[in-house]
Amino acid sequence: MRGDKRFVGAESREARLAWAFVLPALGTILLIALFPLAWTVWESLHVHDLRMPWRGQPFVWLANYAEVLTDGRFWGAMLHTAIFTVGSVTLELVLGLVLALALNRAYRGRGLVRAAVLVPWAIPTVVAALLWRFMFDAQAGIANAVLMDIGIMDRPFVWFIHSAGAWVPIILADVWKMTPFVALLLLAGLQNIDTSLYEAARIDGAGPWRQFLHVTLPLLKPAILVALIFRTLDAFRVFDLVFVLTGGGPGTSTEPIALYTFNALLQNLRFGYGSALGVVVFVVTFALAMLYIRALGVELTQAPE
Repeated sequence: MRGDKRFVGAESREARLAWAFVLPALGTILLIALFPLAWTVWESLHVHDLRMPWRGQPFVWLANYAEVLTDGRFWGAMLHTAIFTVGSVTLELVLGLVLALALNRAYRGRGLVRAAVLVPWAIPTVVAALLWRFMFDAQAGIANAVLMDIGIMDRPFVWFIHSAGAWVPIILADVWKMTPFVALLLLAGLQNIDTSLYEAARIDGAGPWRQFLHVTLPLLKPAILVALIFRTLDAFRVFDLVFVLTGGGPGTSTEPIALYTFNALLQNLRFGYGSALGVVVFVVTFALAMLYIRALGVELTQAPE
């Protein structure tokens, strides 16, 4: 009995010690994550317009959310976000896979090449955006010069005044910056594949293409899905790249949902409506994350051993 009591006492002390170590981290998470979210939800239930402070902050329940769902500019921003996400993430996955396959090969100077490939990812987004804005400048940009030299255009094209043309530098800038990140994730997945599987496939008469289809891709699916999760969620929240490159223009034709939320909050000073937009963005992003995590869990349970 005494031994049991000593064991229970020691276990209780260890539990208290564990809580003593965990509580500061939980308190920090509560302070920097849950509290701002709860405050945003509370703000979204009020009319809080700093342009008209005499109105106060009346409680309006879900009126701001009803306005969001009937706001054509909101749906346009969601469409722009979807265009950017699908276009950039698709190109990044394809190019990242090609780059990862190249980096996975054994050759002299491979470490130096891998470090050089990561340079675009290391450049701050604002700097990358300014670089691509200069490249697509109508007068001094290198993009127009190259296209005219090879005969595709006979005069400079003003990219940033056309709704479709403005998307080209935005998507290319994101692809240039984030493809190395995707390649790094996929390279980690490639290095976890047992090389004996390729030897067995080669003995069975499979060429490089069949090895890629039947060995590499099936075993790389979890890494591809992880890269897809990270990039989709990140692309859905794009703000700084578009803000620097086009400011959402011409008009609002390249305005993503994050930039529209910023405009509602800090330019139009509609804190209640802007908070409702922020909550909607959070819910959509959270739903996407749950969908991808569920798909990742299914993929991992079905992965071949």
